[in-house]
Amino acid sequence: MRAFCFLGGEIIHLMIKLFVGLGNPGPEYEATRHNAGFWWIDALARDWKLNLVPERSYHGLAARANIDGQSVWLLEPQTFMNLSGKSVGALARFFKIAPEEILVVHDELDVVPGQAKLKFGGSHAGHNGLRDIHAQLGTGDYWRLRLGIGHPGVKSEVINWVLKKPLKEQREAIEDAIARTLHAAPALVAGEMEKATLIIHTSKPPRPKPPRREPGDGGAPATA
Repeated sequence: MRAFCFLGGEIIHLMIKLFVGLGNPGPEYEATRHNAGFWWIDALARDWKLNLVPERSYHGLAARANIDGQSVWLLEPQTFMNLSGKSVGALARFFKIAPEEILVVHDELDVVPGQAKLKFGGSHAGHNGLRDIHAQLGTGDYWRLRLGIGHPGVKSEVINWVLKKPLKEQREAIEDAIARTLHAAPALVAGEMEKATLIIHTSKPPRPKPPRREPGDGGAPATA
């Protein structure tokens, strides 16, 4: 089912024309949790066989694709996280892409690694990248794909947490979530938001652990 919204007295068909991944530029940040949005865009570019190239006018790395007759942009702002909106706003204004046609992919503290959530609108919840995008677009009415990175458990540790590399098992869980949610890209371009939501919110159940042997349970396990 195609999605519509009622904005400014008009019924608007929702379809994503700009995919934005948030992160910080430079090799020192490349593998940090805060760059999960970049990881997602990199993976989508590989799937669509696109090369992200520097675009000075849009202050980021960008690529343009034609998907089922629809012009679609991929963007990784190179402004550092706090000024992400400078890049998003420049590209969106030039190509007349409305906020509701934008999907911002970002790291999310309140979602565990391996899970992802799709939402439309809402506050920036303290995320500095979203905060600047809100300011530049003049609204929070855009789509977000929230990639779980987990929470350190203490608010004072958040900055260190997002700017450090995840543990191996956490990185693998995030990459699994990226691989799964990429399957929603065609639905997002088509404006099939219910279908996209189903794909994104359906996480693969964890693999069951083998039963633990109790002491003195009668010898070695059987072999096939």
